[in-house]
Amino acid sequence: MQPAKSNSTHVQLRLHRDGGTGIILLMQIDPQTRALFPRIYQAARQVPRGQVTTYGDVATIVGQGCDARIAGYAMANCPDDVPWQRVINAQGKISLRSGDGSARQRMRLEAEGVVFDQRGKIDLERYRWAGPGAEWAAANGFNTLPPSQTPSQPGLF
Repeated sequence: MQPAKSNSTHVQLRLHRDGGTGIILLMQIDPQTRALFPRIYQAARQVPRGQVTTYGDVATIVGQGCDARIAGYAMANCPDDVPWQRVINAQGKISLRSGDGSARQRMRLEAEGVVFDQRGKIDLERYRWAGPGAEWAAANGFNTLPPSQTPSQPGLF
């Protein structure tokens, strides 16, 4: 669903994408921030099936003052062709959604082969997308992600 179009600095954001009426918040977002939404959607469209990225990673890829919160606002009301289910929080969890939006997100990710642990977390070391390639990023005015800073610890068993 598209953000509400008006000349004001407000945009409607759905708290979930379950196709129901849902709860709608009217958020005040300045036009410069709202102008980042198409770039956020373009970055999210690059995430391959069976992989996930975080709101913060999307913000890093977009650049231009985007942060995780802005990416979240955009993803809360993205067009239908954006694989919104592939964007999760930095803890490897699905962010809270009203209605059955969280369950739908989990079902979509599981259908793509993403596995959740008993706590409802996704192993980001296994499923996290490394970001766009340098060639695509340069050609489209986006950033690449820095190499993963997550230390890998050998298992004990």
